[in-house]
Amino acid sequence: MPLFISIDGEWGLSMRLDSTVRYPRQMMLGAIQNDSLIYQMGVDIAKQCKRIGIHANFSPVADVNNNPNNPVINTRSFGEDKMNVVRKCIAYMKGLQDNRILATAKHFPGHGDTDSDSHKTLPTVNHDRKHLDSLELYAFRQLVDAGVGSIMVAHLSVPALDSTKTASSISKPIITDLLKNEMGFKGLVFTDALNMRGLAANNTPGYVDVKALLAGNDILLYAEDVPTAIEQIKKAIAEKKLPNRKLTTVAKKYCWPRNGLALISASLSTLKT
Repeated sequence: MPLFISIDGEWGLSMRLDSTVRYPRQMMLGAIQNDSLIYQMGVDIAKQCKRIGIHANFSPVADVNNNPNNPVINTRSFGEDKMNVVRKCIAYMKGLQDNRILATAKHFPGHGDTDSDSHKTLPTVNHDRKHLDSLELYAFRQLVDAGVGSIMVAHLSVPALDSTKTASSISKPIITDLLKNEMGFKGLVFTDALNMRGLAANNTPGYVDVKALLAGNDILLYAEDVPTAIEQIKKAIAEKKLPNRKLTTVAKKYCWPRNGLALISASLSTLKT
């Protein structure tokens, strides 16, 4: 099974690779009136990804930047107008996916209204469900309906969605119950990086990987202790906590069946019990 290569390329390859084309950040792009230009940017970034063998781009950022004190989303968002965010996100997403590069809407269920950085701590979003449905979740619902191939889940505490205040990235009520069952998302679900302090500060490397799979994630990013993670995943399979069929299903999942495109994720199906 071939490797599945991804990049955090919100403003193109230059977000992670030097000597490559750099596009404006999303907040500047949010001021553009002609959304076809955003689509064309997605097309161009897709072509550049394909030239160097990348299959997936962790873009677009679907967070609505409705908190001016946000230290981490800020200029990475298309702005504070949810309708503009949706239009720009869909244009960017289609530019990528029309050219066979997997797009990833992030950071579910919405990292826009936080005043702390999930790289450093676990931010809390204290809005009630009505507010979340009208703003934070709105863009993600629209992108799901438009056919986005994957979604990345943030490290957030959202009491209105999970009363236990478990980080959203390892929360079954948020990933399985809300995103997959209620919103009907059928694509791939990525965790945000598992080494970020918003999650790692209160969870043990290797063991948190199993929690993430049990919550409904399909692909784990930046695992800190891979040998322990493999050991614990095998144990969860042996104890019937984690169905092996889930892992094989993920490995063969069609990201957007309407286009007939199958992107194969890194497979854990070879783990034997």
